[in-house]
Amino acid sequence: MNLIISDSTTIITLLNIGRLDVLKNIFSLVYIPQKVYEEIVIDEQIVLAEDYFIVKEINDNKLYKLLSKSLDAGECEAIVLAKEMELSLIIDEKKGRKIATNLGINIFGFIGLLILNYKNGLLRREDTLDVFYKAKEQGFRVGIRLENPNC
Repeated sequence: MNLIISDSTTIITLLNIGRLDVLKNIFSLVYIPQKVYEEIVIDEQIVLAEDYFIVKEINDNKLYKLLSKSLDAGECEAIVLAKEMELSLIIDEKKGRKIATNLGINIFGFIGLLILNYKNGLLRREDTLDVFYKAKEQGFRVGIRLENPNC
């Protein structure tokens, strides 16, 4: 069973464009901390499938407090949960990615999920590009070097 922890950005983006399959193709279950759940369900008013997204409380409040000096609550809890459960983390915010990596957490981002789907033959090239551009239309930000590697 492929399990992962996720921050809210990728989940919200995929749900908004109707392409949760990009996540489900790779992971059989996604754990999210309480703050991430609140960002998605309360702030964005999106309904989550309870059999796929499992809300889990964090235990390491000391690490949470330390991280909260530089990250938002959802990112902090996602990093803490990934550390506690020893699972990879889906996170796209640059500072959060750096902190998670420094803590020894394996990270994925939205683009990484697209690449995994494509390389594993789960999405055709056209579908991969379609998901990418639809995400951008929804406000997903991509660094210029990722979008155009020749820059």
